[in-house]
Amino acid sequence: MPILTALKERNNSACELCAATDELSIFEVPPAKEPNSDKSVLVCKTCQSQLDKETPMDNNHWRCLNDSMWSQVPAVQVTAFRVLTRLAKTEGWAQDLLDMFYMEDETKAWAEYGVAADNIEEVAPTRDSNGTVLVAGDNVTLIKDLDVKGAGFTAKRGTPVRNISILDNPDQIEGRVNGVRIVLLTTYLKKMPLFED
Repeated sequence: MPILTALKERNNSACELCAATDELSIFEVPPAKEPNSDKSVLVCKTCQSQLDKETPMDNNHWRCLNDSMWSQVPAVQVTAFRVLTRLAKTEGWAQDLLDMFYMEDETKAWAEYGVAADNIEEVAPTRDSNGTVLVAGDNVTLIKDLDVKGAGFTAKRGTPVRNISILDNPDQIEGRVNGVRIVLLTTYLKKMPLFED
């Protein structure tokens, strides 16, 4: 059975998020390796354009999730959870709905995977002085002597900082220097190669 037909049968030819009945299409819920009805949601044009980030979020439109979040369809639950998580940054009602949200563990893991991916896209990556992207666990070296205030020592140029942590601020990382955990500005760091000669 074609996916669109299956989705229309599943929700009586209405958007599974807001219940609109015009201009319906398939929204594949990432990560979907192969298109199928279990990994897709039937959505209207308004929902589709906001889910694809083609148009800005209309916060009031998404109050419809108060009903659709209780769907028994995992793909609908996942989509509702992800939208509510985006809205919860500015909307108290969305956080209230998230606090009530219940999903099976497998569905929740799928939903949270998408939230993590969304956040990666929205937050600027952390880069070293050469523009190389840094991730948690990387090793870096200092490219300049730095006075460590409060610890009473100077971190010398060339000092390795291993297994760094990434912070919310893309201009900073956290790492251990001389046994002391400190925050360092990325402009004074260079990523170490994975395999040194």
